[in-house]
Amino acid sequence: MKLFVSEGNPHCLKVLAALEVAGLQCDVQYVNHEEKPVPFLSRPCLPALLLPNGQYLFSPNAICRYMFEVSGQECSEACDQWLEWEATELQPDLLQALHLAVLQGKESEATQVLAGPLSYLDQSLTKGTSPFLTGDVLSLADLVVCAALHPILSAPSLASGEPKSVRVWFDRVAALQSCASASRKVLQGKGLQAMKSFMQRQPAPQSGQCRGVTQPCNNGPAEDEEGERVVSQEEMEAAAVTWGKGLNASTAATKRLHPILPQEGKRNILLTSALPYVNNVPHLGNIIGCVLSADVFSRYGRLRGWNVLFVCGTDEYGTATENKAREEGLTPQQICDKYHAIHASIYQWFQIDFDFFGRTTTEKQTEIAQNIFWRLHKNGFLVEDTVEQLRCEKCQRFLADRFVEGTCPHCNYPDARGDQCDKCGRLINAVELKAPHCKVCGQTPVIRSSKHLFLDLPKLEPQLEQWLDKTTSSGDWTANAKQITRSWLRDGLKPRCITRDLRWGTPVPHPDFQEKVFYVWFDAPIGYVSITANYTDKWQQWWKNPNQVELYNFMAKDNVPFHSVVFPCSLLGAQDNYTLVNHLIATEYLNYEDTKFSKSRGVGVFGDMAKDTGIPSDVWRFYLLYVRPEGQDSAFSWADMALKNNSELLNNLGNFINRAGMFVSKFFDGCVPAMELLQEDKKLLALVGWELQQYIQLMDKVKIRDALKHILSISRHGNQYIQVNEPWKKIKGGDAEWQRAGTVTGVSINVACLLSVMLLPYMPAVSQTIRDQLNAPDSCVSAMLRDTGAFTRVLDAGHRIGTVSPLFQKLEVEQIEALKKRFGGQQTQTQNAASPPSAATLPTPVMDVNAGADPEKARQLTQAVAEQGEKVRALKAQKADKAAITAEVSKLLELKKQLALAEGKSPEPTPVKGKKK
Repeated sequence: MKLFVSEGNPHCLKVLAALEVAGLQCDVQYVNHEEKPVPFLSRPCLPALLLPNGQYLFSPNAICRYMFEVSGQECSEACDQWLEWEATELQPDLLQALHLAVLQGKESEATQVLAGPLSYLDQSLTKGTSPFLTGDVLSLADLVVCAALHPILSAPSLASGEPKSVRVWFDRVAALQSCASASRKVLQGKGLQAMKSFMQRQPAPQSGQCRGVTQPCNNGPAEDEEGERVVSQEEMEAAAVTWGKGLNASTAATKRLHPILPQEGKRNILLTSALPYVNNVPHLGNIIGCVLSADVFSRYGRLRGWNVLFVCGTDEYGTATENKAREEGLTPQQICDKYHAIHASIYQWFQIDFDFFGRTTTEKQTEIAQNIFWRLHKNGFLVEDTVEQLRCEKCQRFLADRFVEGTCPHCNYPDARGDQCDKCGRLINAVELKAPHCKVCGQTPVIRSSKHLFLDLPKLEPQLEQWLDKTTSSGDWTANAKQITRSWLRDGLKPRCITRDLRWGTPVPHPDFQEKVFYVWFDAPIGYVSITANYTDKWQQWWKNPNQVELYNFMAKDNVPFHSVVFPCSLLGAQDNYTLVNHLIATEYLNYEDTKFSKSRGVGVFGDMAKDTGIPSDVWRFYLLYVRPEGQDSAFSWADMALKNNSELLNNLGNFINRAGMFVSKFFDGCVPAMELLQEDKKLLALVGWELQQYIQLMDKVKIRDALKHILSISRHGNQYIQVNEPWKKIKGGDAEWQRAGTVTGVSINVACLLSVMLLPYMPAVSQTIRDQLNAPDSCVSAMLRDTGAFTRVLDAGHRIGTVSPLFQKLEVEQIEALKKRFGGQQTQTQNAASPPSAATLPTPVMDVNAGADPEKARQLTQAVAEQGEKVRALKAQKADKAAITAEVSKLLELKKQLALAEGKSPEPTPVKGKKK
């Protein structure tokens, strides 16, 4: 291992202390602050740890955690909670405090910034009897929190206002050899001044900048705030001028008129959401990954004045539909009709504002898919071949790719599907799977031959690469979309089968293949086109108009290859001037608590259940967008949902808007008072205007989760503005104070109006409620987000508002606990625990126990076990999702079983521990 650190970097304190406590052998290399030891990062990121397997860790807490794991010191749940608190709560305030103390010399203000975190630390220490944060012995939590606070609490000029219990605890931990040694190495005995060079390279933070951000903020400005937050005199004056212009009547709101068609001189956006498969009820992860994200962006685009068409529909063909029909005793068409209605109802409740929600079982789908097929055939991009397929003799049918699973031939992932491995992302032909089994009956299928048609991807690859180079550089493609696409192209494309031996699908029109249908992933993306064609006969104005139309595709990451490789190749090969995707927006996965969604096990919230919780759909929308898995997998948590509702919606956003409205109603008889701006008011206008511009820049780039925090930042500015100016007191004073109360109230109510517009894409019902309460003109919706954004005075003096009432309700602990239990799958798990597993649920042995020892196999497996163990430790150190860790641990246990078999031993079944589900 090699650890890269820099002198004066406070984040290096904790990793050096953890290294010494863990007692590991590690090459420590000191570099300057501008060094970039992680080759795939474009920015400096220190500390960084190079692992023996060539991987890098570059989160300080992840590095510390890894070191403790490797040394055999497990982190408890309480320890994990402290590490999360340190990264998400303490670090943002600490960064601000260090900026004030080190660069501005404002030591008293620095102490005030840390009052909140130190108070929380004090409460935690005083309510327990243990000397350390998690018990009677030192834990990683103590090291990390102590090292974080060390520069402040060890500075004589700053270390006097902290609570006594914090001081006692800090002195106890800081006196340890590991902490003292780390301090000497990083701070060089210079105290705060040792960090000056490091701090000068960091952005000036704003108070509370990281609140509401799900990622730790200790790695600088890469994905968070950029630039100085100090508002200049010029900015304040410019903000006041913009404010004074008022509402521009020329930007009056326009109604949507159908059919929506491209318009000259406008930005024409065709927006699609991955077609949900009809036979499943969508869960929260499906909803945020596709339709909800697309809905937010479509609503935002309309606010920006873009000409947007948002289409989606149910994907209805394929084996899964046939099987569902067999299970329910219905025909495939009846199943499609039933579940299409369920999907439509769910999306309507979630306020997904499609321009058209269609389906793929239509005549237009057959017509357009067969037309593309014949064009590909005519242009020489289809080839015939005989395919060896897996056939289940028990089920008496060829197995579709998704109904066979086995071990990936490339990476040995044990749960690979017949078409693709979810772990390595590689394409798989089902017959290549090791140890395949039928997902329906569990039997081992046999190989049979059948003649099929293939899309000649190698022949289309040069065109595809030329197009990809252009569109990925000019469009907004998420990082995972680019990465997954590159991984497909890295080893060269292979012909891809487009036909299947099924009954339920779009018929192949070729006379030699009349008994076959199109493979669903050739057929399904064409559904975007046919759904648009069912919306308007002039569909070609959208789909054969690449010079005038921008195409956005929204999806989860598992759908990327079919939208970035397979479907574009189909359209390129058709040579019919089709509109190809310009912007491919892919999310990571949303998990449920510490596991995966499972309808069969009763785990997780599915779309048809959310409305039965009594929680408004806007609150669901808010939280799902708050934890939207933009850069990495995230998890839905009931406790966190309650926390965000009660803190961000109720106490922050709702509190500000309600106070502003109540002041108008109570103090000024429901009419907006006259406003005479002072410097303090202009400063607020400038801050709000800056937040608005950041919001627009992020939303333009489809950074939906990141943009949301700027809405919440504006309401924080507003709450602070009201709190400092105390209009409820000034209203009782003389004329000057009365006027001041009026200005603060008038400015605040206009900030509330701006918030209602910015909220519209996220919480449309709440947005409308706010505007109704403010009696805001409809034109405000279309005025504030045009161009670069303008915070203007919409509600002039004398404007009469409506009736003001609270926007949000508190989610109580009892309510949340009941919901968590209801959707946690406990009943199903209890039943399973009480019943012995059936033969069908037992894992198939990987090797024959009687086969005897295999020394070569044992040698290979020993190495595999070591590598997998390293991977598990790395995931734990990175504090990855528990579901991901559990999956890798399962693989490790399976490898150990195989190793035992290879060594000629009879492995015992893995004991089931009393672990809470």
